[in-house]
Amino acid sequence: MPSVYLELGSKRIFACALEWPGWCRSGADAESALAALTAYTDRYAPVAERAEIPFEPGSLRVVERVRGGSTTDFGAPERPAGADRRPLGPEQAARQAALVAAAWGTLADIAARTPAELRKGPRGGGRDRDRMLDHVVAAEASYARRIGVKHKAPAFDDAAAIAALRADVLDVLATPREGTPPVPGGWYVPYAARRFAWHALDHAWEMEDRTDSTPPGVIRSPGRGAAA
Repeated sequence: MPSVYLELGSKRIFACALEWPGWCRSGADAESALAALTAYTDRYAPVAERAEIPFEPGSLRVVERVRGGSTTDFGAPERPAGADRRPLGPEQAARQAALVAAAWGTLADIAARTPAELRKGPRGGGRDRDRMLDHVVAAEASYARRIGVKHKAPAFDDAAAIAALRADVLDVLATPREGTPPVPGGWYVPYAARRFAWHALDHAWEMEDRTDSTPPGVIRSPGRGAAA
């Protein structure tokens, strides 16, 4: 039974699985956010399989509610849960790093089979594939600074630079912690893992949704966050 916390914005609510980085969806209210998270169970399962971690989630259990902010309403989970402040042992740290690495691998696989030009949204918007990848790696360079990793934002097609950035991030995520951020004023590591994985998967799934034959204006699976 996965433990879930709700991040409550004024316009949007996120439901995030505490122990499964990247399994995090949103809705206009708690009910729709939890429904979206449930709807994405089958899409998240291959991520866990890639990380070689058994995934049999069952019913969701809400264990915490936190107040969100403007970033929540914009479309990204911005607040750590209370559980993120607990000490992180070696096994937990290695597990979260493996799931983040699996999220990145999932994004890479989906991008490799995605056409360069994607179907536009109902109002003609949305990034195409390469702009989306560029956005993801630029965001990751920014996120990384919140856990003490400083790299220049790589170009989306600079595989070596991206690999170096992500390797340093994974080193931090895989290191046991006493429940404090790696740098003063930075992100708690479990929240950082969640944010990295969520962002990669949110865009990976967006690529899938905008590549298939679903008519414009119809979302194949409910609850995709507005990617940020």
